[in-house]
Amino acid sequence: MTPANRKMFNEAILGLKQSQSVISMPLITGQKVGVLTLENRRQPGSFVPTDIPFWKAVADLIASAIENARLIQELQETQALSEANRLKAELISTLAHEMRTPLTSVKGYSTALLMEESSFDLETQKEFLQIIDEECDVLQDLIRDLLESSIIEAGLLRIEPQPIRLPRLAQGVVDDIARRTEKHRLVLDFSLDFPIIDADPQRIVQVLRNLLDNAIKYSPDGGLVIVRGEAHEDKVVVSVADQGVGLAPEDLNRLFEKFFRVESGLGRHVVGAGLGLPIAHTIIESHGGRIWAESKVGEGTILYFTLPIEDLGQQ
Repeated sequence: MTPANRKMFNEAILGLKQSQSVISMPLITGQKVGVLTLENRRQPGSFVPTDIPFWKAVADLIASAIENARLIQELQETQALSEANRLKAELISTLAHEMRTPLTSVKGYSTALLMEESSFDLETQKEFLQIIDEECDVLQDLIRDLLESSIIEAGLLRIEPQPIRLPRLAQGVVDDIARRTEKHRLVLDFSLDFPIIDADPQRIVQVLRNLLDNAIKYSPDGGLVIVRGEAHEDKVVVSVADQGVGLAPEDLNRLFEKFFRVESGLGRHVVGAGLGLPIAHTIIESHGGRIWAESKVGEGTILYFTLPIEDLGQQ
């Protein structure tokens, strides 16, 4: 026993009766050595030399358990590091793949417009510029989701609640999304007496945008997209319903996993890093609500989220 350990031990037993019988056994784990000490303060002669083999076996078992716990901890740390590296590599690969297509379009159409030997009429020029603008929006969304995901991973997400009129926020998002698509008809359905709630307006707009983006992406043939809000006694329920390809049960269970995207049933690649819905999930849970989805293949998808009506500061 080191002098420091002996001092701590003596301080711990200060005021107790003097030991009548003591036995100590070394605990050897890897390159570290500890001590198992047993005392009897009532009766002398409690420990005899013939007890040594038994207590040595006990000490060896304890040392083995300590070593196993250490190895398990090291293994878990190694696995966590390996998983973090895998996710980082997957993120870089996904972003590189997703950014290549819009960058190629931007480069191609801008180069065509700058070619001196080519002359395009105003309608064609407008079409090229529209494509460039749309592809820049795609890049902006990818970068935004990446930054938001990094903020969440770092534990820096901040929710700043204030009284908001959710129908008004939803209307603004719907109007913005409607300008980006000609195939879809977006409808807002909130009651006139929908209650004012406490929430972070910027974050709720972000959730609504992510849900509507998802609805547009997975209903490529167009159709109706309905944003509906219902008030209950202690919460409001907001839903975004589309008439898209729908989801199989196995996909529905993974919908809010980071980087997960549904590819089947579309016959084409869906642009995105698979971060929008996981970000929405974190934001809603940070508000004290929950988010989920209902869907059937070929029958569209409905995404729901709830927000509490009571003041967040009182939770």
